[in-house]
Amino acid sequence: MITHKTKYALKALIVLADEKSGEATALRIEEIADQSGAPKRFLEHILLDLKRAGLIGSRRGRKGGYELIKEPKTVSLAQVLRLIDGPMAPLPCLSRKAYQRCEDCKDEQTCRVRSVFHDFYSTYILMIESLTLADLQRDVRPLEYFPLSEPAAGE
Repeated sequence: MITHKTKYALKALIVLADEKSGEATALRIEEIADQSGAPKRFLEHILLDLKRAGLIGSRRGRKGGYELIKEPKTVSLAQVLRLIDGPMAPLPCLSRKAYQRCEDCKDEQTCRVRSVFHDFYSTYILMIESLTLADLQRDVRPLEYFPLSEPAAGE
């Protein structure tokens, strides 16, 4: 699951991307908060992270605020997820950016747990890295859920 912080970051980026395709004016943090539904105090930290990463810029003055400085099609969702939440791998031994050998594993090549999660994670990474901010700007369509069994305790 993605965190609230990542969800707010994505919503803020959508607002800024939509603005970029319009008049290309900077938005004040209050405007971004109103349009994205993100709490202003929480959003301040998120926007700083996005600015440090070079995804957004800021201007001071009467027409100041935040603006997207990258093209939406060049901002991958994986990039934002890693920036805000850190590594995405379900196991440290599968992480591309923060690899760590599992202390309790004798042999990564024959580890059954790693093998199963590798297949899942590879598919997930291929998809999430192919999705961009531009994909989030598309028209919203109703989701069609597939039937699931009753959730297990804690889900």
